[in-house]
Amino acid sequence: MAQLPNFTQSLSQLIACPSISSTQASWDQGNLKVIQLLATWFEQLGFSIDIHQVPSAHEGGDNKYNLLAKLGSGEGGLLLAGHSDTVPYDESRWQSDPMGVLDKDDKFYGLGTCDMKGFFAFILQACKGLSAKQLKKPLYVLATADEETTMAGARFFSQSQAVKPDVAIIGEPTNLVPVVMHKGHMSHRISVQGQSGHSSKPNLGVNAIEIMYQVIGELIQLKEKFNLNYKNESFDVPGPTLNMGAIKGGDNANRICGHCDLDIDLRSLPGMSDDELLHWLSEALKPLAEKYPGRISFAELHPSSPSFEQDKNASKGDCFVSIAEEISGHQCCAVNYATEAPFIQQLGCQTIVLGPGSIDQAHQPNEFLAHSEIDKTDKLLVSMIQRYCLA
Repeated sequence: MAQLPNFTQSLSQLIACPSISSTQASWDQGNLKVIQLLATWFEQLGFSIDIHQVPSAHEGGDNKYNLLAKLGSGEGGLLLAGHSDTVPYDESRWQSDPMGVLDKDDKFYGLGTCDMKGFFAFILQACKGLSAKQLKKPLYVLATADEETTMAGARFFSQSQAVKPDVAIIGEPTNLVPVVMHKGHMSHRISVQGQSGHSSKPNLGVNAIEIMYQVIGELIQLKEKFNLNYKNESFDVPGPTLNMGAIKGGDNANRICGHCDLDIDLRSLPGMSDDELLHWLSEALKPLAEKYPGRISFAELHPSSPSFEQDKNASKGDCFVSIAEEISGHQCCAVNYATEAPFIQQLGCQTIVLGPGSIDQAHQPNEFLAHSEIDKTDKLLVSMIQRYCLA
């Protein structure tokens, strides 16, 4: 039997396995090499291994897989979860090879060190020495596909209801601060269909850019209504947000613009449904839709991700939030970005987001994981396993 790698070795091997997920086909990659590597390691530790192909949400994405590793038997237990994919990168902005780990200045540099392949390297070290006979409740390790795009892996896993742990930790980078609330995310494309023609005779055409200008005006007013009507002070951005992120229209200065697209991003507060946001959007655009019949439409760009909130006063056994605060030494908080937490929560378990590294490093050139995270993360994982699987 091959010797299991230490932390630095396992981190380096994980980073060296490319697993970029992107809605752009030129960037998108499978994650099977990462999944197989994790399977090999956890199988050596006595875990049973299940690998499932994930139905993809976008064309050509049939090379995506989830891994579920299980040690022990019985009901309940602890699920440690994370995603196996990374975002694309701009190599010209990196000072080292993104696909290799550079150990420098008490930091490990590399694509995915922080977000979030590093979490699996931590889990591996925390599980060394464990045996199924020791465990009173099972320990699960879940590695998902496509979190950075469609969250297809987590969606698929939650639908399968394959396991029913008592508690789950998603190891996104939170500086080991327990996250118990985050916003939802949805993105839509608003399209305006005009009528192209020669710019010298504007009355013979319908300029899509001019209509989109009016659409943008309504969206700006909608943002103001969001700020007036909804607030949750747990967030540093207390209201739901609407971002106009990309616009494209027309093809030449001397032609009336015949078509214009605007891509928007909406982030909802816990308690707000997708239907509620879409109703607000529809109502905001209704006067223009009536003014320009058949010319304004909107469609979902990607499947939406729901908001997340874990009850701080959960009565099912011990309150996981309180225990996480005690073990981590940090008070729980809310964040503005989205994670896989709401899908894992659908398994019926108390769920938190808690992991090493800073979200400030995620999706950035020269992404790194600090050496100072190693001992703290190891102690936290060992304590969690002790509490939920061994006690």
